Amino acid sequence: MYEPNVVGDWQEYDEHAGLRVRVHRLEPAEPPRGRDDAADGLTYFCLRVTVENRGSRHLGVHLEDGQIDVRIGPDGESAFLDWRNSQFIEGFDVYPLRRVTAVLYAAGAEASLGLVDVQVQLRVEEEWTDRRLWSGGIGVHEGSAGAQQGAVRDSLAHQVSVFLQDQAGEGTA
Repeated sequence: MYEPNVVGDWQEYDEHAGLRVRVHRLEPAEPPRGRDDAADGLTYFCLRVTVENRGSRHLGVHLEDGQIDVRIGPDGESAFLDWRNSQFIEGFDVYPLRRVTAVLYAAGAEASLGLVDVQVQLRVEEEWTDRRLWSGGIGVHEGSAGAQQGAVRDSLAHQVSVFLQDQAGEGTA
């Protein structure tokens, strides 16, 4: 069974040697050019999507609106995406040993931000890659700065895995 990545994990693409991507730095943040009126009453957060090239040749990468889907809460409701304040990767050549990062601002009901799912589908050299999923939440810290953070990370990954297995089991019964 396919298991989602935890926010902060790198995911490599087999079809493009040396290319890897991750969703990271999921945190509360105000957008740099002010709040969108459509997000009135919602809590803003920011996330980053970084593409790294560890291969031997440069790759043209696109990561624009419509290629990132953000869902929040246990029911997977769509988050408000603030396209005006977000910064995308639009046709950038990523050379070997270099990175490029998209910064996305989104908003949602504060009570739902404990569970955030981010789905990314890159376009590399005019070809679409498979969709990849990362799970995390505001207040769940990524990284390996201590045993407690590692325990939170493992716990979240385990919870997501169990949930997906339960959902798959319901469809077969």
